[in-house]
Amino acid sequence: MKKNIKVYENGQYIEKQINYIPLRYILAILITFLEVCSIIGAVVALAIFVPYFYIAIAITQVVSVVIIVVSKRTPDYKLTWLFFMTMLPVVGLMLFFIFQNRKIPKKYVKKLECVENSYEYNHSENFYELKKLNTYMASQAKSLCANSGGYLYQNTKLTYYPVGEKLQEAMLFDLKNAKKFIFLEYFIIEQGQFWDSLLNILVQKQSQGVEVKIVYDDIGCMGTLPGNYFKTLRKNYGFDVVLFSKLKGQADGEFNNRSHRKIMVLDGQVGFTGGVNIADEYINQNPRLGHWKDTAIRLEGEAVNGLTKLFLTDFYINSKTQPQDLEKYYIAQKVEDVNNFVVPFGAGPLPLYQNNVAKIAIMHLLNHSQNYVYITSPYLIIDDELMSAIKNTAMRGVDVTIIVPHIPDKKFVFAMTKSYYKELIKFGVKVYEYTPGFIHAKSYIADDKTAIIGTINLDYRSLSHHFENGVWIYNDRCIIDMKNDFEQTLEKSQYMNNVKHKQGVFSKLFNTIIKLFAPLL
Repeated sequence: MKKNIKVYENGQYIEKQINYIPLRYILAILITFLEVCSIIGAVVALAIFVPYFYIAIAITQVVSVVIIVVSKRTPDYKLTWLFFMTMLPVVGLMLFFIFQNRKIPKKYVKKLECVENSYEYNHSENFYELKKLNTYMASQAKSLCANSGGYLYQNTKLTYYPVGEKLQEAMLFDLKNAKKFIFLEYFIIEQGQFWDSLLNILVQKQSQGVEVKIVYDDIGCMGTLPGNYFKTLRKNYGFDVVLFSKLKGQADGEFNNRSHRKIMVLDGQVGFTGGVNIADEYINQNPRLGHWKDTAIRLEGEAVNGLTKLFLTDFYINSKTQPQDLEKYYIAQKVEDVNNFVVPFGAGPLPLYQNNVAKIAIMHLLNHSQNYVYITSPYLIIDDELMSAIKNTAMRGVDVTIIVPHIPDKKFVFAMTKSYYKELIKFGVKVYEYTPGFIHAKSYIADDKTAIIGTINLDYRSLSHHFENGVWIYNDRCIIDMKNDFEQTLEKSQYMNNVKHKQGVFSKLFNTIIKLFAPLL
């Protein structure tokens, strides 16, 4: 299947024809579809032709219902699966068995243990200092570290970037100064000006003996890179490249848990993360959705070790090689005269993360706020628990303001986002749409004191399915920079509380249906 795209080459955009969905993706999707149909067909046939087999199915269904009810999943997730299994007994049951969970093979678990054991950090003194300043913030940080396996750091310089163009400038500058190793992990990499600007430096650094490791998500790049591009990077440039959760044509839930992370680590001392992928629209060179508003942050100092650990975990889970001598990558040094507290953290699905790390962190931020909470997210599709936390925060008199896009990237998802406006506004939440274009930033700011910035959207996929990462921050100047940027963005956004949100019968029915199946999307 072919498509024409614009590719940035030699200082200009040119039309180029590529495989839109490479053959290996098509084959993998077909194999997965056939496997699912075969499994369901076999069970249905056994129920029809084998005496009393339907009794085994009924017993299995009852056991599955019990498993769903006692699981750690959210009530919304449980109700959706229970409804699905009730309406489509055999089909729903088999789909539940095939897709409801992701099991990590034993060989990957061993690699994960090697990465986990490669780095430990004693943050007890940092907690002692934070508790002296603010016990509430200390409890937030303690919960986040316990749930994510992260650490509380000090002595880290933070720099905030309000647009992707500023981030690109900083990345290029720091890349040129890399001397030991360069790590990149992104959900999307797309051939174009942004990627080419990085690639040119990566090639130069590789020739100078700098180690280059790259992780990109296989499905995330399905429409942006050739299917064998990872082989091209290995063969032509000598980079060490792996695909996150390569699509293999296998009927299980693994394809649903993508790496939505965005991480760059340079020499273990400098790290970048945020909402920006490596594609031209993120730096406003391909304005198909108007102005693309995104944000990111640069870390320099001890906390970079947290990003390093997340990268190495994702790299070796998906690599055929066994991790060795990883201690050499944890070399971040203190940055003096920085009196802040930072927790780089990862979030993701079971079994790697036993609790919903990102949602718990956001809810703690909401519950401990006193004056305001400012939120930016490209999507707003939340469960009842998080909805209650947002409404309760607003009812306490806290200014809760949320900015979402005005120009959507996915119309169906945008319709779901708008379906939440009325209830939020009813309880005093202020909702704005970013009118110049699409806002992809993921930030949560409270009371000039604390913030979370990273890759975490306010939707089920980000909060439950994807591997995400973020940075929790307390007592740093960049929080004021984030607040000022939010207020400037607010001036360019439309206030939705004054807009009448009338819904007809069909709209209400549509919203009810999409909310029911939202946890599975």
